[in-house]
Amino acid sequence: MNRSPSLSAKREASPSPPSPNPSALRRWVLAFCVIRFDLEQGQTVEELYPPDSLPSDLQLLVAFSSFPDSMSHHHPRHRSSIHDSIFSFRFPAGGAFIYGYVFNRQRQDERLPRGGEQKSVVVLSHYPYSSVFRLLLQILGPLCFDIGRAALDLVASHVAAWPPPSPGSPMDLPIGTAALRVHLPPSPDDLAAAPFPLANPSVPHGLFHDADLFAAFRGLLLHLWTLWELMLLGEPILVIAPTPPQCSEAVAALVSLVAPLRYSVDFRPYFTIHDPDFARLNSLHEGDAFPPMVLGVTNLFFLKSLKNIPHVVSVGSPSPNSTRVLPVASISPSIGTGRNTRPGRLNLEKLSLNKFSPSSLLNAVKRRREGPLCLMTEHKEAVWSTYSATMKPDTAVLNRLIDAGMSPRIEESMSVVNNEILRRHFLELTTNFLAPFGPYLRATTPSEGSSPFVEPPPLPPFHADEFLNGLAARGPGKFLTKRMRSNWLDLYRRFLEGYNFMPWFQRKRAAVEKEQCRLWRQARINIDIHKLLSKMSEVEIVDSFNAIERHLIEEIQ
Repeated sequence: MNRSPSLSAKREASPSPPSPNPSALRRWVLAFCVIRFDLEQGQTVEELYPPDSLPSDLQLLVAFSSFPDSMSHHHPRHRSSIHDSIFSFRFPAGGAFIYGYVFNRQRQDERLPRGGEQKSVVVLSHYPYSSVFRLLLQILGPLCFDIGRAALDLVASHVAAWPPPSPGSPMDLPIGTAALRVHLPPSPDDLAAAPFPLANPSVPHGLFHDADLFAAFRGLLLHLWTLWELMLLGEPILVIAPTPPQCSEAVAALVSLVAPLRYSVDFRPYFTIHDPDFARLNSLHEGDAFPPMVLGVTNLFFLKSLKNIPHVVSVGSPSPNSTRVLPVASISPSIGTGRNTRPGRLNLEKLSLNKFSPSSLLNAVKRRREGPLCLMTEHKEAVWSTYSATMKPDTAVLNRLIDAGMSPRIEESMSVVNNEILRRHFLELTTNFLAPFGPYLRATTPSEGSSPFVEPPPLPPFHADEFLNGLAARGPGKFLTKRMRSNWLDLYRRFLEGYNFMPWFQRKRAAVEKEQCRLWRQARINIDIHKLLSKMSEVEIVDSFNAIERHLIEEIQ
C-alpha cells in the first residue's frame, strides 16, 4: 500500500482543475470541510465543498466532532510545534449513517493568542471506506494548509474521476502522479453471498480490515476473546482513550473483530457531548437498559454520565507521540506487557491474568472497588465488565505474536504481522461459530434424472429451540470445543437473542434463496429436454409442459 502519495500543487493548481461532476463525486464523497477552532466563536466551518452540500445542523455536528475535547496537554512544550492526527467519527442522518474522516492539526506557538490554534480537514462519506479516506487525508490535509481552498478543488477533481466503488475488490485510485492502492470491504449483499469456509482470509471480509487491532489492544491482548463475545452479542460498550485517534481506532478494530459477521449494532468511533444522542443517553435512569451501542470517547465526563453502560474498556496511552500506533511498553493495570530491547516473542508470563502476586491481587481488588472512575485520576488500560466469558484466550495465537521491543520502526512492521495473525484467528473463530447454522443456509440443486421444472424445495425452517437442542447433542465442533468453557451453549442462546443474529441470518437466507433460484434456472437451461421427456409418463409430460410454460412466462416478464 502506498502510504505517501503526493500531489504537485504548483503544476496541478494552475490552470484550475475542471469542476468535478457532482454525481460522480458523491459516489465516494459527500463533502469536504475545513473547520477552524476559534477562541471567541468556537468551531467555525471555513470551507464546505461542494457548497450547500450539508444543512446547518449537520455542519454544526461535524464541526464539534472534528476536534479533540481539549487541546492535548501531552504534546511537547516547544516554542513552536505542530501535531497532526487522523481519526474518524460516525452519526445517523436521514435513515443512513455518515462517516467522517478527520485530519486535525494542533499548532502551538507562543506568538499566537493563547499559545496555539487548531484546524481540521474533514472528508464526509456515506461509506465506511477507511482504507481510502485515511490515505486521502494524508494528501489533502497537509495540502490544505499549504495552498488553502485550491486543495479541495484539486482533490475533488481527482476523486470525481475515480471509477465507481467496487466493494470487495482491490482498486488503484489515481491521485496526482501516484495512486491509492486499496481493497474495499465487501458490500452487505456480497458478504451474505460469501461461501463457508472463506476462500482467502487475507482480504477484507468485513469493515475496517485496515484497523490496527494489535496496536489498539496491545495492553489488553488476553481480553480480546471476551471483547469478541461482547461484540458478537451486540452488548453496549464504552471505549475510553486519551485521544480521538486511539478511541476511534479501537472502535473500528472491535467492529472488525467479528468479521465475516456483519455488525448490526450502532457504533460511534468518536462520540462527544455535542452529539444529539447524548441527551437521550444521559437521561437514562438507574436500572434502565443501555441501548446497544459501542461508543468511543475521550471525555472523562462520560464515566459519570453514562453509568448504566455495562462494559467499559480503557485503551491507549497519554504518551506525547500517541496517534495511530500505540507505544509498545504501555502498561495495563491488569496486564503487564513487558519491555524488550529487541524484537522477540511476547512474554506470556507477563501477559497472564492468572499469575498471582500480593500486589496484583490488591490492585485487582482496588480496580474492582473503584470501577472505571479510577480513570479520573490516572489513565490505565483495563476492562470493566461482569460478563462471564465462554472463550478461553488462545495461547497458541499469542505465542506467535512478535514484540518489537523499543524500536518504533520495527514496531510498525511487526504490527502488520501481528494484525495478520490476529485477524486470521478471529476470522476462523467467527466462521466456526457460525458454521452450525450451515444446514439452514444451503442451496440445493436438482438431483440427477429429476426435472428442474418443479419448484425448488424450500430452505429448512429455523426454530431456535430445535437448533439449540440439536447443537447441545452434536456439540459446537472440534475447533470450538477445545477453546470454550462449559457454558458454551449459553453463548449461542444469547447470540440468537442478540441484535446481530437476525439481520445476519435473514440476509444470508435471502442470498441462499437467490443462489438456489440461479442454480435451478441454470439446470433448466442445460437440461436435455428430449432425454427428460422420454422417461416421463403422459401425466408427467403434461405437468412438465405447464411448468415449462410458467417458467417461460417468468423469463419473458
